[in-house]
Amino acid sequence: MTDPDRTAPEEVRWTGRFITAKTRGKWEYVARARGIHAAVILAIDEAADGRHVLLVDQYRVPLGRRCIELPAGLVGDEEEGEDAGIAAARELEEETGYRAAHLERLGEFFSSPGMVSEGFTLFRAHDLVRTGEGGGVAEEDIRVHRVPIDDIAAHIARWRAEGYAMDVKLLLLLGSGMIAAG
Repeated sequence: MTDPDRTAPEEVRWTGRFITAKTRGKWEYVARARGIHAAVILAIDEAADGRHVLLVDQYRVPLGRRCIELPAGLVGDEEEGEDAGIAAARELEEETGYRAAHLERLGEFFSSPGMVSEGFTLFRAHDLVRTGEGGGVAEEDIRVHRVPIDDIAAHIARWRAEGYAMDVKLLLLLGSGMIAAG
């Protein structure tokens, strides 16, 4: 059976600087304005002291609390037509203080397709070099976490107990362990 709203006209209800509220038939959803999308970076530091994943946390107004996340940023919010790889490299270094020698594009993904049309391009960062402290740009309050991959589940459990929100993309790191635990 085909959803009858599939061919209904899309209507813009409200447009802001970064988001647009839309309807199509009975569906209400939000989209990024002006063709903006996101780049997300899976950065694993393969150092002498073991394998560590780089995570960040920052206060997220819609959640009303800090959220543990993979480093990420908007593509095209300041420069129309910006390449997602360039944005990913910039955001990784701004947020974490690490630069990747190579970014591998892993594909497009959608985090909440029943409510938001926004997608993101996932990149895997290779051969990381520390260049600074990270923390984002002046108006951001980003904290950087370098977590041993083998301890990720324990760290997430501790952060949850402390009241942090968890971004859905952390399932990349928990997925195989969650399946094995079943």
